[in-house]
Amino acid sequence: MHVARRLAPVCLLLGALPSGLLAHGVAAGDKGFIQQVSGVLLIPFAYLGAKHMVTGYDHLLFLLGVIFFLHRLKDVALYVTLFAIGHSTTLLLGVLLQVGVDAYLIDAVIGLSVVYKALDNLGAFRTWFGVAPDARAATLIFGFFHGFGLATKILDFNMSADGLVPNLVAFNVGVEIGQVLALSAILIAMNHWRRTRSFRPLAHGANVAILTAGFVLVGFQLAGYFVMRPTT
Repeated sequence: MHVARRLAPVCLLLGALPSGLLAHGVAAGDKGFIQQVSGVLLIPFAYLGAKHMVTGYDHLLFLLGVIFFLHRLKDVALYVTLFAIGHSTTLLLGVLLQVGVDAYLIDAVIGLSVVYKALDNLGAFRTWFGVAPDARAATLIFGFFHGFGLATKILDFNMSADGLVPNLVAFNVGVEIGQVLALSAILIAMNHWRRTRSFRPLAHGANVAILTAGFVLVGFQLAGYFVMRPTT
């Protein structure tokens, strides 16, 4: 009952959010800016990148799952670096090479990354299969998907070719700055929680909540794919 009460707000919140906020959405004003400007605008694009990461619920849920049981700073740095490498690679290459897929499907995979990490934290894979996936490889691979999802969204905006590369690099730098800021806040909160007596008894329920949120994200995106996408 206690876990169910904790899950209800998560499900209600994610269910109530518009699709633009759930994965790789961009605010209408930001979208208009991206579509209309041309030339090198490093600071504005860095700001947009940081804003995207700080408000990206899928990214934050995945990173929360990644660092949930990490205690050493070097371990946190390793996993965050792997995620950043994957995210940056597919973001840059996806836009520069004009490679994109259906945004709903890629965002459903990103929701699955949240599901995976929650299951990993709960020890489900070791219980089911006797072995858990390599967390480092999984973090890098899902980082590729996260970056590819954002690249798909940016391609929809038809950014001007004038200043495209420097603006895209600035956007990516902003994404990583936003990741550091968001992760710092998460780490401070997690370290404080770990020092309390409630951490151990509630850690399981918290990961069940992350798992549920991941499934909600997957379901939302699949519903969008089958119901909301335009038909040809």
